[in-house]
Amino acid sequence: MTELSPVLKQATPVTVDHGAGCYLYGTDGRRYLDFTAGIGVTGTGHCHPHVVAAAQAQVAALIHGQYTTVVHRPLLELTERLGTVLPAGLNSLFFANSGSEAVEAALRLARQATGRPNVIVFHGGFHGRTVAAASMTTSGTRFSAGFAPLMAGVHVAPFPTAYRYGWTEEEATAFALRELDYLFATLTSPAETAAFIVEPVLGEGGYIPGNRTFFQGLRERADRHGILLVIDEIQTGFGRTGKYFGHQHFDVRPDIVTIAKGLASGFPLSGIAASHELMAKAWPGSQGGTYGGNPVACAAAIATLEVIESERLVENAAARGAQLLAGLRNIDHKAIGDIRGLGLLVGAEFSTAGGEPDQETATAVQQRATEHGLLLLTCGAYMNVVRMIPPLIVSEAQIDDALVVWRDVLAHV
Repeated sequence: MTELSPVLKQATPVTVDHGAGCYLYGTDGRRYLDFTAGIGVTGTGHCHPHVVAAAQAQVAALIHGQYTTVVHRPLLELTERLGTVLPAGLNSLFFANSGSEAVEAALRLARQATGRPNVIVFHGGFHGRTVAAASMTTSGTRFSAGFAPLMAGVHVAPFPTAYRYGWTEEEATAFALRELDYLFATLTSPAETAAFIVEPVLGEGGYIPGNRTFFQGLRERADRHGILLVIDEIQTGFGRTGKYFGHQHFDVRPDIVTIAKGLASGFPLSGIAASHELMAKAWPGSQGGTYGGNPVACAAAIATLEVIESERLVENAAARGAQLLAGLRNIDHKAIGDIRGLGLLVGAEFSTAGGEPDQETATAVQQRATEHGLLLLTCGAYMNVVRMIPPLIVSEAQIDDALVVWRDVLAHV
């Protein structure tokens, strides 16, 4: 009998029958409040009627139209529509299927445009599982171990992870920028550095937000040395953080943005955005793919953007995120060392009395929450951070329901 790979470990024992809004329904008839959103994908909730209708209509018209062979209306409409929400000046798009593909496309563009070989990533960042993306991922060795040699030319600088260092955010930020300058002096000359590649909030690395001083420091150094600033918005984009894109919290200008996850409500679609001038520096033939810009995915993405706007989901993410963060901070537990987040991207880090990562308790909490009908995930280098990423349509009452479960679960671990 064939089966799924044995290394695909499921975070929950739930077998899903269907989903609606913020809920998943198991084949056993149980209803689960989904605070995983497919790892930040289903921002409009499960099977939003407007997205479903758009996808169904497109399936009946054109399922596949390979977009370096022909163009199609959903592709053109989506390209135009994204221009209304992307950062100013990023007016050229390349579409692919997955976050890893988008990151690799950004890397390729940065190297080709600058003629420089090296890139700088930041400790705790996650950028994907393909070889180049995994080479730039430092959120856990599980993503890059066992298939060395990895891609050369990657250098790692600190991210301002204040809790891990035991410092204030100001101290951690000053340290991170100082070490970045030391990296330039010791490992990669600015003249050989093509790009910084960084998440506004570390995702798999533990849901750790950046800050304005840090990102402004990156922008200043990028401008001074002719380095491109690539901001990985794959998990933070499309309203997740309470702004349309995570970097907008820090008033920073990216040169390239990578997008995926929340773009198409679950249909596989990703991309990069850059200025026309920069995108034109990509070498001929370096961009393409069989399934990128799929018509059905594009139609779903257009509908997703319409829902985000009409239902004011960016504003809802900001309000409900503040509610969730405040609620979590009002529930005390000796094993929780830090609670942090930005919008509906919230993590609770579990630590022992001695300050060591407490994976055992984090896992117990996540599993017990499932038993109580609340789906959560863990993340972080030690998998000791429980993360909450509900759909952006989540209501005030549903946040309260989740907090009730959270309080009850903590009382029994």
